Amino acid sequence: MEKNKRNIAILGSTGSIGTQALDVIAKHPECFGVYALVAKNHVDLLIEQARKFLPEVVVIANPDQYTRLKEALSDLPIKVWTGDEAVEQVVREKDIDMVLAAMVGFAGLKPTISAIEAGKTIALANKETLVVAGELITALALQHRTPVLPVDSEHSAIFQCLNGEGNNRIDKLFLTASGGPFRTFSEEQLQHVTKAQALHHPNWSMGAKVTIDS
Repeated sequence: MEKNKRNIAILGSTGSIGTQALDVIAKHPECFGVYALVAKNHVDLLIEQARKFLPEVVVIANPDQYTRLKEALSDLPIKVWTGDEAVEQVVREKDIDMVLAAMVGFAGLKPTISAIEAGKTIALANKETLVVAGELITALALQHRTPVLPVDSEHSAIFQCLNGEGNNRIDKLFLTASGGPFRTFSEEQLQHVTKAQALHHPNWSMGAKVTIDS
């Protein structure tokens, strides 16, 4: 990795935010390098990403996919790790400058804590981490003087609105909804919603779990 680049570890590289981040990195190779890619199950896309970006390390959290990933990358000098502990370990690698925490749900908590303890800048897309352990994450970030930058839509929008305001008083913040599939449904209609309807978001294309959670 070149010294003038910011080396990034992407936790959840095969998800919506992870793939968008890689698109940005591909357009600015002079600014960013991919040090590590981490995914849970989507081994085919992870293989494709690894062959394109040539990271130092790839991690597949699901051990059942390890052999397939290892064999697919055997012709490249890429370290292949597996398991949840490997995810926590990789973010501590000394050459990593920033960790994009884009894993879905509770799975992103421990790796984020490990990255903060290692002094990495955190680009936080996993809101669940703050929901379940916001007080802990905030305290650790202050203790280790680790920047935590919000990069998902709503909290990034708030961050950008407040950036540069200094001591100017902000009385209220209003968040508006983009309009999900059930925005106009009555309570009666909501009792009979199907999975297929819930997955058909009119405005955003997201993974199934994120779509349902949203």
